[in-house]
Amino acid sequence: MKTLFLTLTLLCTGLQLTQAQAKLPVAAPTSTTKEEQEVLALSKTKWTWMADKNVAALTGLFKDNCVFVHMGGSWGKDQELSVIKGGMIWYKKAEVYAASVNMFGNTAILLNDIDLMAVVGGKEVINPFMVTEVYLKEEGKWKLGSLTFSHLARPVKLNAPASASPPQR
Repeated sequence: MKTLFLTLTLLCTGLQLTQAQAKLPVAAPTSTTKEEQEVLALSKTKWTWMADKNVAALTGLFKDNCVFVHMGGSWGKDQELSVIKGGMIWYKKAEVYAASVNMFGNTAILLNDIDLMAVVGGKEVINPFMVTEVYLKEEGKWKLGSLTFSHLARPVKLNAPASASPPQR
């Protein structure tokens, strides 16, 4: 009887959890709202600005108190812009395989499944990441409040040039 009760409890709990899941990145997104499309497009543009080292455009996008979390540390807006401008990290190419956005009022949390080709300290590397971006809508404009790189255990999908190093750990 205890086993039956436990099994039914776990089954009911599992069914409830499946209904409460956030949108996770998928290669072919399901229907998205206009606001979600706006944030997805802004994220894509941001990757281009980062690859082009377009510090002027990024300055307008990043909130003054935003945070950046990398494999090697975390810091704020001024340091991130300095890192990009100075070439300490060159976000050479972000290959986005899937993206999703979850809206919470004027806050959007975007997840990107990417392979990032970057030049770090003069060495080209490729790493698989789940990137979490938090955007806040203020006065009708989206601003980046947080950008976090979480290293994935999956293999790199991007075809790397011979000069690229294997993923960093």
